[in-house]
Amino acid sequence: MTDVCRHDVIIVGGGAAGLRAAIAAVEADPEISVALVSKVYPMRSHTVSAEGGAAAVARDEDSLEMHGYDTVKGSDFLGDQNVIEYFVEEAPKELTRLEHWGCPWSRNEDGSVATRAFGGMTTKRTWYATDKVGFHMLHTLFQHSMRFDRIVRYDEHFVTRLLVDDGNVRGVSALDIRSGEVRAILGRSVILATGGAGKIFPFTTNGRIKTGDGMALAAAAGVPLKDMEFVQYHPTGLPGTGILITEASRGEGGLLKNSEGDRFLVTYDYGVGKKAELGPRDMISRAVVQEIEAGRGISGPYGEFVHLDLTHIGREKLEARLPFVLELARTYAGVDPLTEPIPIRPVVHYMMGGVDTDIDGATSLPGLYAAGETACGSLNGANRLGSNSLTECLVFGARAAQHAVLYSRGSSEGNESALLAQAEAEAARVSALRRHKKGSEKISTIRRELNTTMEEGCGVYREQASMLATVQTVASLQDRASDLRVSDDSMVFNTEVIAALEMKNMVDVAQAVSVSAAARLESRGAHTCRDFSSRDDENFMHHTLCYLEAGGPRLDKKSVHLGHWEPEERKY
Repeated sequence: MTDVCRHDVIIVGGGAAGLRAAIAAVEADPEISVALVSKVYPMRSHTVSAEGGAAAVARDEDSLEMHGYDTVKGSDFLGDQNVIEYFVEEAPKELTRLEHWGCPWSRNEDGSVATRAFGGMTTKRTWYATDKVGFHMLHTLFQHSMRFDRIVRYDEHFVTRLLVDDGNVRGVSALDIRSGEVRAILGRSVILATGGAGKIFPFTTNGRIKTGDGMALAAAAGVPLKDMEFVQYHPTGLPGTGILITEASRGEGGLLKNSEGDRFLVTYDYGVGKKAELGPRDMISRAVVQEIEAGRGISGPYGEFVHLDLTHIGREKLEARLPFVLELARTYAGVDPLTEPIPIRPVVHYMMGGVDTDIDGATSLPGLYAAGETACGSLNGANRLGSNSLTECLVFGARAAQHAVLYSRGSSEGNESALLAQAEAEAARVSALRRHKKGSEKISTIRRELNTTMEEGCGVYREQASMLATVQTVASLQDRASDLRVSDDSMVFNTEVIAALEMKNMVDVAQAVSVSAAARLESRGAHTCRDFSSRDDENFMHHTLCYLEAGGPRLDKKSVHLGHWEPEERKY
């Protein structure tokens, strides 16, 4: 018999969005019980690796209007403006609240919060804690969450299915990685906060755990995934490892240089005398690729790259503001940024797309909400501005929780026997997978082929032929992923079973990305198609909805919520 646990609100994911949601939920109702379900110990969530900062208006020369416009423009006018306006209004409140809870923001000499420049922003509005802001934010949230005994943690539990009864989500089935048992965690509402899916690509800043689990869970329950074609490449990753060299490096004065030692960004249209290194990520990533294609890259054991030069900034400033960058470059690239340039190349960093939600975090499935990178509100549209994402986790983690609590108050518990039958079916599925020693496919083979085809079809630059080829390859991998060979039949910490479950999620998410990309016959934000090099507002000023159905993926459209910022040419 499946073990049963009962709560009011269930949150899947223990990073910044999940922890903020848990805190907001118990603060919204003094009687409510919250389950925080995470496949890793919360302090191992990927939020901990964020480096550069979190965006919010903090200076007299800044304004909510400016932050809103920068975000709309950065999104290539595909961001929903009602969502953006709410976000910029709430952002300073959330970062101030985090400070009151103990987050050690860096300070100016007069005691005010220090801010730094970030790409695509018209002024300095990125709050930072040296270059380890994710580490400090996650510690602060986790420690504050421990004040509430009504937040019940289920650490190292892998959620395999949403439990649905009578058209409403009523809980989740979760594999206890430590014991191998599947338990039913029942509730009146569920919030997905599991992060992105960068591991569908071979070269990414994302940790091993970012396999698109929440997106796949929602899609399996009939909820569409929105704007999945928009995958952000960060321009400065370390070749070979994919480790991020934060955008703060450029915010503090770092320069990009090619093999000839030229600061090449000033030669591109959007950078002349203006943004240059502080342009948005999608544009700088494309410029780096163009330099390499033009023969001005630098050859290395992991392919060609360009240089990020910090040597002119000086030891004192680098050690005070970018100590982690110094450590990463020395440890993983074998260079000392005080005296040598850092090798960098574009690397998959963030997914603008995700589970389709409204401004409240609500999905089309009653009782199901999503927040953070796994959700698509849509704050970020076709391209996210650096440092908006950490604040997004706070703002929409809190809002999703508040609305999930309201929903749970008026919702019944559902038919428990029907829910437990679904959980029992999941237990049987996991058990069968654990014993599937005669499967014909290796997990590593599927992963390698998936990574290869995604990079070929959905990279920085895209072409119709390669995107359509990727669509076909991913479809074949979906069939093959149903016959994975699992050699480890143990119950306790069976990481091979987890990898097999993750592999299925990755292939599902990859299908949504590739199909959505092939259908967008224009270039907008992070989706740059060489066959259709211009933005086409007449035909493609809409969100893409992708439904993963039994008969194959189905695409639909959703209107963009426009406002007082009219679409214009995106130029910096």
